[in-house]
Amino acid sequence: MSSKIDTREFSITDYDAAVQVWQRVEGVEITEGDDRKGIAAFLARNPGLSRVAIDGPAIVGVALCGDDGRRGHIYHLAVDPAYQGRGLGKRLLDECLDGLRRAGVQRVIILVAGDNRRGAEFWKRYGWEEIPGAFRFMIEEVRSVEQMAAAIREMHVRGAGLIGVSAGYRMYLAAIEAAARPADAGFDEHVERAEEQLRETRPTAVNLSWATERQLRSIATGKTAEEKVALALRTANSIAEEDVEHCRMIGQQGLALIQEIARRKTSKPVNVLTHCNAGWLAFVDYGSATAPIYAAHDSGLPLHVWVAETRPRNQGSKLTAWELSQHGVPHRVIADSAAGHLMQRGEVDLVIVGTDRTTYTGDVANKIGTYLKALAAKANNVPFYVALPSASIDWEMRDGLKEIPIEERGAEEITHVDGWFDEQQVEVRIVPEGSPAANYGFDVTPRHLVTGLITERGVCEANEKSIRALFPEHAT
Repeated sequence: MSSKIDTREFSITDYDAAVQVWQRVEGVEITEGDDRKGIAAFLARNPGLSRVAIDGPAIVGVALCGDDGRRGHIYHLAVDPAYQGRGLGKRLLDECLDGLRRAGVQRVIILVAGDNRRGAEFWKRYGWEEIPGAFRFMIEEVRSVEQMAAAIREMHVRGAGLIGVSAGYRMYLAAIEAAARPADAGFDEHVERAEEQLRETRPTAVNLSWATERQLRSIATGKTAEEKVALALRTANSIAEEDVEHCRMIGQQGLALIQEIARRKTSKPVNVLTHCNAGWLAFVDYGSATAPIYAAHDSGLPLHVWVAETRPRNQGSKLTAWELSQHGVPHRVIADSAAGHLMQRGEVDLVIVGTDRTTYTGDVANKIGTYLKALAAKANNVPFYVALPSASIDWEMRDGLKEIPIEERGAEEITHVDGWFDEQQVEVRIVPEGSPAANYGFDVTPRHLVTGLITERGVCEANEKSIRALFPEHAT
């Protein structure tokens, strides 16, 4: 083993050696499209971006990197186990990111066998080191069931889609842990306990239970521990891939609504109001509420977005505003209480929000403050739409007001606020000492206030008949 490792561009002549590295690294699954022909086509579409690490003639690290015109992808990032702990993974990652920066890419999705140890494969987002005036992106490696549960509970990952995807990979980690236990310790029992513990982390988001239940069904079909682990990984990957495609389709379905308004307004911008962050920071990509906005903007429609700050965690002013600025979408941040005023003045053409759980009858649970915006929209004849993938529909709950559990979070989110001051992140108290606070994370908007639901299959009314017609496999 040499003390000096070099890196260079990945060539198709490196394919066989790269496959050997991937096969030696747990957590990397060679799938359809990863054959020599598929990789050659990928490299041809993305010249100069993929990288390898070499020790003399030997390939000891690989990172495939591409740009589809909308966002960058880095996947199968792997370092030979004998060469781990030397910073090669980060080196390859940084070189890929440098290439994407030069290509003008501002968003990247990474699929990485994190430091190439068991159970580390996980979808991660990587942004540029500094995001002016708001926050930093970080890569946080998740290696255990407990780490993933903490990441979900403490909102290191947040948003309905990412909670579901994270839960899917958490079940994969649970399967790995179960396989490492003695044969008589009970594989399925260990995985089921992990599922029960995970349900308690974020009770309002139905995507979590949807993902874990799907994993339990998949894992149960395996005959051996090895088969069960492989099935868990395949299912987790499928959940992540479906999240991307469903959000993309939501964008196309919602685009028609914005186009219709644009036709009526001729050359004037369409004013959309949104609440919280249901963007690509809350999903694997595109987002739900933001997907139609991005589709409209990319198609050249004049568009402007009112971004409600969304107290107490300010996901609108921190996250949605940053997303829109990175995409070049005109927008302005407003106080939560300003939404009704704008609607009264005719400055909002439609509202699009996301959801953490929607009943099969059309009641919508979303970030606290959504209900008030729906009331204002109804009073001012402003269309109020909810954008959601079908994974956010609860097919068991009928009455959202009575049945949807509403998460109550710590009072410190109300009593304190954080931000940037003199290039440092600081937290200050904004409530007098001794004044208690109640922090309800979500509210429920009754179906009669919802104009329609934008799903990957189309737009429907917020009632049982219309929803089941769009998803006949759930018809009673």
